[in-house]
Amino acid sequence: MSVDQPSREFLEEVIKDYNKMFHTNYDTSSDKFQNYYKDVSLRMKNKELDILIVVNMFLTGFDATTMNTLWVDKNLKMHGLIQAFSRTNRILNSIKTFGNIVCFRNLQKRVDSAISLFGDKNAGGLVLLQSFKDYYYGYESVDGKPMPGYVDLMEELNHKFPLSEPQIVGEQNQKDFIALFGAILRMRNLLLSFDEFKGNELISERNLQDYLGRYQDLRDEWKRKRRESTDITDDVVFEIELIRQVEINIDYILMLVKKYHDTRCEDKEVLITINKAIDASPELRSKKQLIETFIAGINDVDDVMDEWHEFVVEQRDYDLNVIITEEKLKPKDTRKFIENAFRDGEIKTAGTDIDKIMPPISHFGGGGRAKKKQRVIEKLKTFFEKYFGIGGSSSFNEPEHKAVTYDLSDQETVLMAAESEAPYGK
Repeated sequence: MSVDQPSREFLEEVIKDYNKMFHTNYDTSSDKFQNYYKDVSLRMKNKELDILIVVNMFLTGFDATTMNTLWVDKNLKMHGLIQAFSRTNRILNSIKTFGNIVCFRNLQKRVDSAISLFGDKNAGGLVLLQSFKDYYYGYESVDGKPMPGYVDLMEELNHKFPLSEPQIVGEQNQKDFIALFGAILRMRNLLLSFDEFKGNELISERNLQDYLGRYQDLRDEWKRKRRESTDITDDVVFEIELIRQVEINIDYILMLVKKYHDTRCEDKEVLITINKAIDASPELRSKKQLIETFIAGINDVDDVMDEWHEFVVEQRDYDLNVIITEEKLKPKDTRKFIENAFRDGEIKTAGTDIDKIMPPISHFGGGGRAKKKQRVIEKLKTFFEKYFGIGGSSSFNEPEHKAVTYDLSDQETVLMAAESEAPYGK
């Protein structure tokens, strides 16, 4: 297709290609083109499109917070410049705190003029990021305050909290580490947008995972302290979104498990690597016991990946049946509730869905219902965190044995039955 074709013919060809890709039926007629425009906008918001090339479009009425980079090859000015730049500058979370603008033309003076006119006339470049060197080595703010760089923060980390010391002892030391490592995570988030940062991270991947593990151990400890005492100050902030940015997923862990299996389960160094990777991931920490149980039973398996999926399905069905029995929940409704949770990506506690899976009120009296409902919610949330995002079928099987379907009132007896007939990792 040639760009020298008349614009409408060219656009028709573009839309035909779009229709073929997404199984739609748009064209350049007024009504259908408006629907095409809306469809493109929705797919951008849903991250179904990687790059969108536009000419004087999507400057207003379009807000995709996940979009992070705008390439500009036009002499924008004043409100048009502000509108265009604003498309990518929507704050999403602690990871996306800014947008990237790549200019193929020198727009610095026009940017300063537009910001001066539509914002604070003294703001100038304040809304723009500093240079890589500033963030990496430090700089002086407009009010003369020295701002430490990434190099300074890493030197302080290595000096005050070396990995050679097994623990961080003392509440103040812990708070200092949490604040410092949080600052490092925020600074890394900024520096990752610069190509120059690659190869200059000043820390190995393994050591970073060690620090992430310590950081999350402290997070668990401080959560426990807050539950147990009202005297704990609430000024400790953990950068959970930024931890998740350091991507360690189940596929990576299974790759390591396969590597361990291929050594006939003799390379203990791989086990150490697996444990460090799990501890560094917020999502995988809740699945640690499950993964460890699986690893303990892989000596005689042929295919690690196939065995993992079978193991997850068996163990997940079993664990859910234990919850159903312990809390006397309605089996069919509970399985459907959990299937919907995996489909939606969350346990929904609002509305009446939880009430529908619980036993009749007559089985327990009065004020005990609210307490029981909260206990059921906590158990289902723990179950969800353990099994969400790790593979296996999304449907649940009926129990093939009676061990977890007896109407036992004694919870300890139920747990003993569960332990005696666990399907894997005895």
